[in-house]
Amino acid sequence: MLMQDVVAVVTGGASGLGAATARGFLAAGAQVTIFDRDQAGAEFAAAIGAGFAAVDVTDAASVAAGFEAVSGLNAVVNCAGIATTEKTLGRDGPHDQASFERTVAINLSGTFNVGRLAAARMQDGGVIINTASVAAFDGQKGQAAYAASKAGIAGLSLPMARDLARNGIRVMAIAPGIFRTPMLEGLGEEVMAGLAKDVIFPARLGDPAEFAALAQFIVECEYLNGTTIRLDGALRMP
Repeated sequence: MLMQDVVAVVTGGASGLGAATARGFLAAGAQVTIFDRDQAGAEFAAAIGAGFAAVDVTDAASVAAGFEAVSGLNAVVNCAGIATTEKTLGRDGPHDQASFERTVAINLSGTFNVGRLAAARMQDGGVIINTASVAAFDGQKGQAAYAASKAGIAGLSLPMARDLARNGIRVMAIAPGIFRTPMLEGLGEEVMAGLAKDVIFPARLGDPAEFAALAQFIVECEYLNGTTIRLDGALRMP
């Protein structure tokens, strides 16, 4: 698939990995619509020349309404998600069940919700790229909810790809490691340097533009299907 023929939706496209993906796709000649809940997303989309729809990925009607504004859809990159930290049993008691369910609802169910509704609109085939995480395989303390949601995303790739093969739709997932996103930058340079030291090579945080480049390669390489690619500089969390 040539990027100039791509009509893409990027969820969570107002910041971080999603924003980098939207920018990268536009620079390569694709048409891009950003789905995001934040009003700042509309401002960002206007600034880079992308379309925008206010969408809650957990709400089927909201997602369906967002897709109504997109004609000729053939690519989706699911970047919408949240990161939560809470131990299974902490000082204040057991993990909050509502917090666990919200994390899974946004990260996993939201990803599937967008994917299933996107597939119904891809009349001439296409590609769906989901965002997992290295936490799917190397979840840390306090990541029970987050790691479970991301492991679910990794597990979606093959069965969804098999389901959608007859429709000419590929499904892939990217499992990023530690990337320099606004959320991580909020921790400060010292913390980020400490995280980067565990990356094998190159020994640094990932650049969101590298995530965007891999997403573009997946779109263009039509033999990639049904798997999860780790994008982590060989990081294996201790």
